[in-house]
Amino acid sequence: MVTQTMLHPIQLTDTARRIQAGETPDDDTLLSLIRMPDDRTFLLFPGADLLREHFFGTSVHLCVIRNGKSGRCSEDCAFCSQSVRAKADIDAYPLISEIDLAEPGRRLESTPVNRYSVVTSGRGLSSAEVSTVSRALAAIDTTAVSTCASLGILDPGQLAMLRDAGVTRYHHNLESAESLFANVCTTHTYEERVQTVKAAKAAGLSVCCGGIFGLGETDDQVAELAFALRDLDVDSVPVNFLVPIKGTAMEKASRLTPLRCLRIIAFLRHVLPDKEIIVCGGRVHNLGDLHPLVFYAGASGIMTGDYLTTSGRNLADDLALLATLGMTPREKAG
Repeated sequence: MVTQTMLHPIQLTDTARRIQAGETPDDDTLLSLIRMPDDRTFLLFPGADLLREHFFGTSVHLCVIRNGKSGRCSEDCAFCSQSVRAKADIDAYPLISEIDLAEPGRRLESTPVNRYSVVTSGRGLSSAEVSTVSRALAAIDTTAVSTCASLGILDPGQLAMLRDAGVTRYHHNLESAESLFANVCTTHTYEERVQTVKAAKAAGLSVCCGGIFGLGETDDQVAELAFALRDLDVDSVPVNFLVPIKGTAMEKASRLTPLRCLRIIAFLRHVLPDKEIIVCGGRVHNLGDLHPLVFYAGASGIMTGDYLTTSGRNLADDLALLATLGMTPREKAG
């Protein structure tokens, strides 16, 4: 077993080089990375950056979401302002019109953004609502911007409806480690989330699946979630850092430091070397002036624009940041 005291900068880079060559380190070696203290986080950067550049070069995946149905959720996720138990001051509305769902995506066709996703609150949507979202996303030129949906727990027929509309990716987070999940949500199970991921893959969709950090997870629970994502062989991993929102069960949470956020990203890059790792919610709130370092910690993508019920950075600012760092938006698939 590799212990924390045995780690050395040369050993850390050697671990990354072995991963680059196709080796898979044992879990104890990987655990030693996430268990490093904050003041050694930067030692993970050379290896994480090497892996990111090996698999993705200097290109960065950009994605944008649209909150298509807000609030009034039946689920009790402790971090979420839309939760049935939350008292947060947010806009709440039913599924918006097909035109309003499609229009933001069509505006992105002429930008460097790679993917547009419609996200809705609730356990899942009815088949009629899925049909509305499918028609909206079908109206977007997918050679100019790829499409994604995040509509909760869906059945195989509903997932097929999205696929047949040209949607290529389904987003459904595990949220946390299984051992922590009961503290995060009680209205549905971790296994239901896993089965939805598997159903999306079976429907021929790629899967964007990650979680949110800052919920009280230990280092080992960060690893537990990462290993579960590895076992599910997800395609893309959204990394969210909790922004405590007044009126939620976690409104007073304060468990993250910028260096811990960076260490989580670097750890994920070592565990999931060839997967898209996209830093989403809480990027600037939790990392502050250090947020440009997410790429050197191994991130290969960012969500730009606003989040579900909180504001984010605008596209122009993020494009300027990439230019400053010598990076470029990912070339579009179409």
